Amino acid sequence: MKFVPHNYQKYAIEKIIELPICGLFLDMGLGKTVITLTAIEDLMYNRLEVDKVLVIAPLRVAKMTWGSEIEKWDHLKHLTISKVLGTERQRLAALKKEADIYIINRENTEWLVSLYGRAWPFDMVVIDELSSFKSSKARRFRALRKVRPLIKRIVGLTGTPTPNGLIDLWPQMYLLDRGERLGKTITGYRQKYFIPNQRNWQTGVVYNYKLKEGAEKDIYEKISDICVSMKAEDYIELPDCVDVDYPVKLDPKAQKAYDKMERDMLLQVDEDTIDAGSAAVLTGKLLQLCNGAVYCNDEAGNRKVVEVHDCKIEAFLELVEQLHGKPALVFYNFQHDLERIIKALNGSGLRVAQLTGPAEQQAWNNHEIDILLAHPASCAYGLNLQEGGNHVIWFGLNWSLELYQQAIARLHRQGQTEKVFNHRLVVVSGVDEDVINALADKEKTQETLMNALKARIEGIKSKEAKAV
Repeated sequence: MKFVPHNYQKYAIEKIIELPICGLFLDMGLGKTVITLTAIEDLMYNRLEVDKVLVIAPLRVAKMTWGSEIEKWDHLKHLTISKVLGTERQRLAALKKEADIYIINRENTEWLVSLYGRAWPFDMVVIDELSSFKSSKARRFRALRKVRPLIKRIVGLTGTPTPNGLIDLWPQMYLLDRGERLGKTITGYRQKYFIPNQRNWQTGVVYNYKLKEGAEKDIYEKISDICVSMKAEDYIELPDCVDVDYPVKLDPKAQKAYDKMERDMLLQVDEDTIDAGSAAVLTGKLLQLCNGAVYCNDEAGNRKVVEVHDCKIEAFLELVEQLHGKPALVFYNFQHDLERIIKALNGSGLRVAQLTGPAEQQAWNNHEIDILLAHPASCAYGLNLQEGGNHVIWFGLNWSLELYQQAIARLHRQGQTEKVFNHRLVVVSGVDEDVINALADKEKTQETLMNALKARIEGIKSKEAKAV
């Protein structure tokens, strides 16, 4: 296929070529991969400025996306790639191959750095989904930081650089410019632009930070010379994406079980001592119960699944029936959700598949699958599923705004010709509603989670006080 770039794509290509350090913050569906490959091809074969390129990407993207983009476009077909994936033996063999571009999954960044050390051979590095390097404590960040001085050109690609707020930006920018713009340390960055927000006054632990007045503008000005930021709605016309919430009413028995779990678990934790860890555990259990089953341990300490109700399963089946045969991409949250959905769909006559690799992706886009089941964390990046349908169903929700947006963008992206319907099964008065509100407000996940728990604790205490 002949590549005829849009004007915004031409601009982004020129920026990568022009800037040895480039952050490409392009919204989902704008073509980050083909833009980057086109710039690499020019730098390598026309300008002779690049010899060996490393792409670090999420595993599924490393397996599928970069290779398929090269095969798709005529001007890229002479580029050679080697996928540094699999066992250590397979990875070592892939590194020995002669290629223009070497592609590795982000989990093996530390291994690669340890292998080469100061003999680092890649003069250009592309970090696909730069936001996955947002933690300065992560081993992958620390590893790449060691060899950053040996990299002549670096490109960071992401559509969501700050899904949890600008506090996430420092590690990503450090890998690009080695601290030139936002400072050499995360501590200095926090001190300059943030103030503590929520903290445990007894231990002094700070849970999150908020921006100082005027800090957001200052940060954006600091990075504007090396970062290109584009929103999809500004450059491509997509059909609408409509959120459709389906309230799920628990039956009396299920509601009683939910109320008991919510009360007992929430009141185990004093309001002043809720931290991110306990908040995640609490809401995780409540989200499971909203979906109809929970994990627990038996007497031997082995994990088992206890099914509590089928209220959401029944609502899901009703929704599928209302689609009248139209295919749906269904996102589940827990493994027991997947198992129960598959069991419920047995005998339905629908063609059901779990997304595990390129075979299901192709079958879906060929309209050979009616219900495609996927976890948002396993298919959030790099998958083009827009040709297979226009209905998304969220059986189980999670708190990650980044995963939520990226997952919907598998259908709501360039090439989609129909309005996308984003169906969400929401338990009435359950923690599902807290998640929906958090996603709608695009608030910081951890802060919203803990505020929601505190509100529920106060509600329970208030009820008990009235009862007395």
